[in-house]
Amino acid sequence: MTTPAPGTLAWFEVATSDADAAQKFYGSLFDWTFEANGPAASGGSDYRNIKASGADGPMGGIFATGGQVPNHAVFYILVADVEGTCADAEQLGGSVVSKHLDPGPGAPKFAYLRDPAGNQFGVFTPPAA
Repeated sequence: MTTPAPGTLAWFEVATSDADAAQKFYGSLFDWTFEANGPAASGGSDYRNIKASGADGPMGGIFATGGQVPNHAVFYILVADVEGTCADAEQLGGSVVSKHLDPGPGAPKFAYLRDPAGNQFGVFTPPAA
C-alpha cells in the first residue's frame, strides 16, 4: 500500500457508542471487513480498521466511544506537519478543537479542526515506519 500525498483525503472515522451495530451496518451495506487496530488495542481502545473488498489496506475506522463523545463521522486529510497545519488553519479563520502530538508508539499524530463555518475535520501525519 502506498502512502497518499499530503493534502489528500486519506482516512475517515465513524465514532459510535455501538461499534458492533456500526460494523454490522457498514459491513453489510458495503461489504467492508474489520480488524482490530493493534496500537489502539494495546492502549486499551476499541478501534476497528475498515477495509473495502479487494483493497490493499484500511481506509478508515470505527471508534468505540463508550458514550464519552457524541456519535459522529469525520474525514481526515494527510498533512506533512500537524502543528503547522493547525497554525495555518487558525490564521485562515479556522480553529483547533484538539491536538494529539504524542499519541504513543505506532499511532499517528493528529488534530481535530473546524473550518470558519464550524465544520469539523481531522488532519494527521502517519506514524514513523
